[in-house]
Amino acid sequence: MAQHVPRTEEDGIIQPEELAVLESIQRRVLWLSTAIIDHANHVRPNPDRTKVGGHQASSASVVTILTALYFHYLEAGDRVSIKPHASPAYHAVQYLLGNLDRKYLTTLRAFGGLQAYPSRTKDPDPVDFSTGSVGLGAVAPAFAALAHRYCATHFGEVTSNRFVALIGDAELDEGNVWEGVTEEALAGLGNVLWIVDLNRQSLDRIVPGVRAARLKALFDAAGWHVVEAKYGRRLQEIFARPNGHVLRQRIDDMSNAEYQALIRLDGAELRRRLIDGTTVNRQALAELIAPIDDADLPAVIADLGGHDFTELLRCFHEVEQVRDRPSVIFAYTIKGWGLPIAGDPMNHSALLTPEQMEELRVALGVPEDDPWAAFPPGSPEARLCQAAAERLRRPDTTRPPAVSIEMVPAAIGVRHPTQTSTQEALGRILPRLADIEGVGERIVTVAPDVATSTHLGGWINRVGIFSPVEQPDYEADRPRILRWRETPAGRHIELGISEMNMFMAIGQLGLSHEMVGQHLLPLGTVYDPFVCRGLDSLIYSLYMESKMVFAGTPSGVSLSPEGGAHQSSVTASLGIELPGLIYYEPCFAVETEWTLLEAFRQCCDRERGRSTYLRLSTKPIDQGLLDPALARLGEEELRRQVLAGGYRLVDRRETAPHLPVENVVHIVTAGTMVPEALEAAARLAEEEVAANVINLTGPSLVYEAAKRLRQQAMRDASQEPDEGPFAWLFPSEERSAPIVTVHDAASHALAFLGGVFGVPVVPLGVDEFGQSGTRADLYRATGIDPDSIVAAGLHALELRG
Repeated sequence: MAQHVPRTEEDGIIQPEELAVLESIQRRVLWLSTAIIDHANHVRPNPDRTKVGGHQASSASVVTILTALYFHYLEAGDRVSIKPHASPAYHAVQYLLGNLDRKYLTTLRAFGGLQAYPSRTKDPDPVDFSTGSVGLGAVAPAFAALAHRYCATHFGEVTSNRFVALIGDAELDEGNVWEGVTEEALAGLGNVLWIVDLNRQSLDRIVPGVRAARLKALFDAAGWHVVEAKYGRRLQEIFARPNGHVLRQRIDDMSNAEYQALIRLDGAELRRRLIDGTTVNRQALAELIAPIDDADLPAVIADLGGHDFTELLRCFHEVEQVRDRPSVIFAYTIKGWGLPIAGDPMNHSALLTPEQMEELRVALGVPEDDPWAAFPPGSPEARLCQAAAERLRRPDTTRPPAVSIEMVPAAIGVRHPTQTSTQEALGRILPRLADIEGVGERIVTVAPDVATSTHLGGWINRVGIFSPVEQPDYEADRPRILRWRETPAGRHIELGISEMNMFMAIGQLGLSHEMVGQHLLPLGTVYDPFVCRGLDSLIYSLYMESKMVFAGTPSGVSLSPEGGAHQSSVTASLGIELPGLIYYEPCFAVETEWTLLEAFRQCCDRERGRSTYLRLSTKPIDQGLLDPALARLGEEELRRQVLAGGYRLVDRRETAPHLPVENVVHIVTAGTMVPEALEAAARLAEEEVAANVINLTGPSLVYEAAKRLRQQAMRDASQEPDEGPFAWLFPSEERSAPIVTVHDAASHALAFLGGVFGVPVVPLGVDEFGQSGTRADLYRATGIDPDSIVAAGLHALELRG
């Protein structure tokens, strides 16, 4: 583990010489971040004639914090999340550190340039955590710290150290923040630090003053170490004078709105309102501030802790002394600090005028002939920037992952009952994976209090629950099916009931190779309808290019007695549409085995691999229904087709070769609807209709293949297309046949198939909220029963004409 070596004195105070250099660097960060936004909006050509945007005020509020972090406090191995609207300030810091080429300073929000918000995958400089969807950037480092603790406990060596999140105070409105703060699995993470930029302004308003005290109490009640950087040293010196408490009480008692209005006044008017508005000793207050010139008074009253290096470093030092729990620093700042729009309630998206920019350049000492200047070589600022860059230098991250693709077998041959569900199959497969050398020890499972109901019991009995400290087992002497052993050696992480936390956890575990230096194969299980509840964290993890696996189970109205609240429909569509995700919906146990192993192989490919979603069910399926396809294709070819997206379960070229192509209809299904599709095909055969039954095991892969076909045709119609799975799913002689899709999901999810070859499609699926009942009841009610499939097949032939 990277070790932190503080460079402060015992009380956290630095020497005056370094303080002066930090203040000089801070001024350049303020200028560069403001200029980056100004250039994007006022200098760079704008063919769209719309505001490019950027947040000069939001960047300005954190320049002191960022300067203190990167040029003094942070060490190699620290991972940092930056609030979205501070993107320009972050890039300014990286430029001064030598991590960003000068050419990018003029590319904010341009294609291929600096992103609107920090992006781990798209920005040219190093970004640890993507941010943009507020609240997620706060929680991600905490779950990355959980991955750090897990890997350090299991494997010893890690490349990470502390996990820091710089967040806006308005981000604390997000519910996912508090789901993370109260998550028991994050307890004791002493290497987690949140810094709240408490500028008391959100997009539309000034945040009420009572809020800060309430937030601090919430963190404290959740077991966090709470630190406050409220006032700078100039105000603190005045507070320490006789009757200094009168001024402090006056400022403490005023509302945020009054404070922001006062600091924008000239000194004389500020003095009058400050004295007239007090409810304590006016005379004492007047005498206390009398020695302060009117010209200096606004800056003195605006002297907040978040803009004072000495106060911030004191807080950092205090945090370092508490390593048994997460810490949060509430750093009071002014939105737009150092700019003419400071404290203005409407400054969130405000842009400085050219005249204001010129005045700012002069005030901050930026060369007129080089607005993008760093510091002259050999200057104290340049030396400190170089020292910080060397201190923060990242280790080589090109090492191969601990588990190679070749180490994960294609199959392990788990035996299953003749009647079983895909969820039950998952429960049988996982314990067998624990024994695979080099692979099993890298698998970690996560569940939001649904481990047993998603069939992880066998795995948990085999590997145990992860806890950094072994917990007593008070049920050890009693006979039981599930052995809930909590030890440092455990490989399952149990969370509270929060799908947001589950997806954030597996997302960060899926980045452990890059972030922590140890490769993990994470698998999360969640009730399928509640994939939507954790969707924000799922999308965030995919955007970060995490390599993870999750099983949504059980799914659809096939979970019949549970009622509509537990029946999913849109999740299949999400599986097809989300970037960076492969979606499999197996029907048979062996398909579950093959797709799970392929999902782990995807996690081993750190460059091109993707995350995987397995949509599973509790519906028992007769495993013998697969035998004809297995006999026809052979195991190796069947596995290849399953992993490529699908195969023909019934091929009319064998079952009804005598019927003409005009009598052919394709029944395309996925997952649990295979038995109903097979029954419908048999009944259609009695009507002299030849029905192919196509089991679409990987709908997202088939959609990608369809998209490739179209793109190839648009680029060069004369080139032989790469048909992928369409080569065996829809042979050329049958591509004029109509299609019926049937899915225990929204009907439109598979309807794209009709557009591939321009044929009629009749999509069947679940397009209304479910209810309790038997499967047969619900299948009839939603129109996915065999009768409906037969009727759809006959109608599809009529549409063909």
